[in-house]
Amino acid sequence: MLNVFQPDLGEKEANVVREVFESNWIGKGKRVDKFEESFAEHVGVEKNQILSTNCCSEGLFSSMHLMDIQPGDEVIVPTISFVGAGNAVCANSSKLVLCDVDPRTLNVRAQDIEKVLTKKSKAILLLHFGGIACEMDEIMQLAEEHHLKVIEDCAAGVCSTYKGRALGTIGDMGMWSFDAMKILVCGDGACLYFRDPEIRNKAEKWLYFGLETKSGYENKVAQKWWEFEISSFGHRAVMNDMTAAVAQVQLGRLSEFMDCRRKVHEAYTDMLKDVTWIDLPPALQKDCKTSYYFYHIQVKNDKRDALAGYLKEKGIYTTYRYYPLHRVEAYQASGQFPNADYATEHTLCLPMHQKLNEDDVQVVVEAIKSFGKLHC
Repeated sequence: MLNVFQPDLGEKEANVVREVFESNWIGKGKRVDKFEESFAEHVGVEKNQILSTNCCSEGLFSSMHLMDIQPGDEVIVPTISFVGAGNAVCANSSKLVLCDVDPRTLNVRAQDIEKVLTKKSKAILLLHFGGIACEMDEIMQLAEEHHLKVIEDCAAGVCSTYKGRALGTIGDMGMWSFDAMKILVCGDGACLYFRDPEIRNKAEKWLYFGLETKSGYENKVAQKWWEFEISSFGHRAVMNDMTAAVAQVQLGRLSEFMDCRRKVHEAYTDMLKDVTWIDLPPALQKDCKTSYYFYHIQVKNDKRDALAGYLKEKGIYTTYRYYPLHRVEAYQASGQFPNADYATEHTLCLPMHQKLNEDDVQVVVEAIKSFGKLHC
């Protein structure tokens, strides 16, 4: 089976996990600190603006508290978003306000946000679809005019940029995922960005029970080091030295991964350019870089589901990301979302990861062309 997503792990990652085992310390420690420092350098910000956590979804949920979003506040979310975004808003007893997206890029635009703005709007929680940048100049201008917080879900954009700035570092808060199906993987993990370092300090306490004093060997304050105080009813959502060690190795391999993914992207585009019954991914905005997380085609007719089934029979796994939140009954969404509906019925994500080679791409392309001869 050619998988739609697949990590690239090897001896370097195995060796560093062995080193962590031999150190006799597998919890949060020096390796986590080192990874945070390295990741901050990677995205071009100060270390005091970056904080690791156990998963990107924790970042989504915690963003409500950290951005001071209250129950009843309206949070605007593009309907093409990860389910964790919708859950984060609703679990906070805030009002989830969904908006439409561009039908080709599947990214939210300023004009989509503006249509659903009200006096109760408090924040925009946007998704950079597949790590491709939304039109951030226009969105940030709109947010400034209406005093909105901007939270960037940049889960898939670990190497993506917008006009020279790393995606995830443009709004008030951003986040990147390192789960098992992303580009930089460590099992589970994530990094969070905060424009305001003071919010980062608040987050560090929030993600460890709201503790005001550290425990054990790190407690330099209390004579009785087992005593503590808390400032919030926080979670326990920290990275550990095992995941950080793997993430550090993967961070060092990102240029290698990007080179492989770019070649796969280019091979798909070249081999599929003459297939008239599909649309290929739209061109990038000027001065933007992508992480090549998705390669999504759009089937112009009503055969998308049939194509997915045909490819699966041929040992090629495909998918659609992300099922629109307005179709999820639990969110009780209102409004019309014609662009998202079009995308949901016509978009298919092809296998895209750094373990693929040109021969694999050829197999996928030939299967698509074979289907076209039979059904299109």
